Amino acid sequence: MSFWIAAGMIVAVFFTSTLSGVFGMAGGMVLLWILLFMLPVETAIAVHGVIQVVANGSRAWFARQYVDLRILSLIIAGVLFSVALLLVLAYQPDLRGVYFAVGLMPVLVWMPKRWLALDAAKPHHALLCGFVAGGLNLTVGLSGPTVDIFFIRTQMDRRTVIATKAATQVISHGAKIAFYANATLVLTQTEWLGILLAAPAAVLGTRLGAAILHRMTDDGFRAWTRWIVTGIGAVYLARGLMLVA
Repeated sequence: MSFWIAAGMIVAVFFTSTLSGVFGMAGGMVLLWILLFMLPVETAIAVHGVIQVVANGSRAWFARQYVDLRILSLIIAGVLFSVALLLVLAYQPDLRGVYFAVGLMPVLVWMPKRWLALDAAKPHHALLCGFVAGGLNLTVGLSGPTVDIFFIRTQMDRRTVIATKAATQVISHGAKIAFYANATLVLTQTEWLGILLAAPAAVLGTRLGAAILHRMTDDGFRAWTRWIVTGIGAVYLARGLMLVA
């Protein structure tokens, strides 16, 4: 990784963390797309996990008074179950599969509520949310758009949604780092330096995103979330089709 690539990654982390600070997960989709161009798929997923733990961790910390601990405890149990299952299966990711899976995720946020009435406030739904979050983070690198369907239709306000989702992502991304720990051994010292320098950028971007979020209405937050993740998903699908072709 050259100096300019490392600098570009720091800038990308700042802007994608800002985007995630506002909408909760769209920035993570953009960041993974960038990393997949730079690194092998397993290493990209692991590095994405490191940066997202910092970004989501800072977001969860800044809004810690809004985190619903009851929901989070059930989500953690679901994440642990997904990790155990994938370890037994000895799962290995495929680049084309990652692009197609992430590209199709936004379809879920457009489903009518009566088709898929999920609500993280319900205990069994929270457990399922953790299983899905952990499973998708480990298999394709992220789960934000899918996890969103457990939160976007709840009666919680936008601050509780963002804070609890951020805490959920800290747990599932942390599991991803541990799962792909061996893949990070191929990183050079320069690449690790770029990652370390990107961490403060993630925190600054998160702070800026939180300030923007507080100026939005709940209706505007939900509407913009759907359109933004759909556009990003379309880019993933296009990239997957290019690889197939």
